[in-house]
Amino acid sequence: MLNRQLLQTQLLDLLTDMRSRTEVSDSDFAGTLADLIDTYIRSATITIAAGIPVSTAGGPTAQTGTTTAPAVATIQ
Repeated sequence: MLNRQLLQTQLLDLLTDMRSRTEVSDSDFAGTLADLIDTYIRSATITIAAGIPVSTAGGPTAQTGTTTAPAVATIQ
């Protein structure tokens, strides 16, 4: 599940850290920001409902039907 509050806290920590540095590094800021956003997005839970139509190809083995249970996917 996405945790917006955690992301906000991490962004505020990053900004505070950047302001406390004697030498500002846009590269460090961009890299850390990208890491925070990447981690936030990858923490999402994607639920796929049951009942999605599916089929296979091929002669006598071709089958059609629907998924029978919900599934959880991850972003990689």
